[in-house]
Amino acid sequence: MSISNYIRDDLANRLRSGQDLPAQLTIGSLAELYEVSFTPVRTAIAELIHDGFLEKGPNRRLVVTSPLPTEVDKTGPVAAPAPPRDPYQEIVSDLVQLSLKGKTIYLREEVTAERYDISRSVIRNIFHRLTGEGILDHIPRRGWRLRAFRQDDLQAYIEVRESLELKALSLAFSRIDKKEVKRMLDANVYPTSAAQSPKIDESLHAYLIKLSGNSYIQDFFARQGRYYELLFSWEDHDRETAIETVRQHRAILAALLESNEHAARSALSYHILNNHPILSQIAEQSLALEEE
Repeated sequence: MSISNYIRDDLANRLRSGQDLPAQLTIGSLAELYEVSFTPVRTAIAELIHDGFLEKGPNRRLVVTSPLPTEVDKTGPVAAPAPPRDPYQEIVSDLVQLSLKGKTIYLREEVTAERYDISRSVIRNIFHRLTGEGILDHIPRRGWRLRAFRQDDLQAYIEVRESLELKALSLAFSRIDKKEVKRMLDANVYPTSAAQSPKIDESLHAYLIKLSGNSYIQDFFARQGRYYELLFSWEDHDRETAIETVRQHRAILAALLESNEHAARSALSYHILNNHPILSQIAEQSLALEEE
């Protein structure tokens, strides 16, 4: 469902059920209510006027039609429409794909808000969040700069990540709660049919890092790991990659349940070093283009 369709359906539902609305029905007040730009509100209002829910009064202000359209069934409660998908997820997915092109790109709040039919305040909050996650940089007087993917940076991060996560595993090993390990094992599920998606639980990594009790390890992943977590999560949208992620997680967790530290270290090391087929493929394609 688009944002404009959601606003239209939600406003119609509010009008039918007598729920509270802004004192003055204006584009601005409704944009503030739904935290979006003016564009989807204008579209929703036009459709509600066409359907007979709203009309323009003598002073051109919006007023509720009285009576409401006769075809509306008022005999029972009307279910509120489900809100549209969180724009954050859509924006992250699009920005990751732009980042993987390896080019520095500047983003403007106004243009981006218009593209996703949300308000500038919402897009600004999302940009601040993405800055904290390392995918954007806020450059004074220039706006927001997208972090370009670099294969050398990824390889350097993976090497440091392997060293620190293996150290975290060693520090945490004697304090591991097997009930929690079993929960994580059960949360990593293979698909049972071609139509079903695998279920991935990534909490193992954060669990070991926290349980290690080493603040320097924790600080590294808090500051440096978020950008790559976004990339790795994007990779897992590929079905075969996701299934392999489940397999590797289960191998680590099974070794931890058996209290086999050596096997757990080997499985964790393999997982960190060998679970990025799509990112590696992108890097190889970029290198081939540069050589041409």
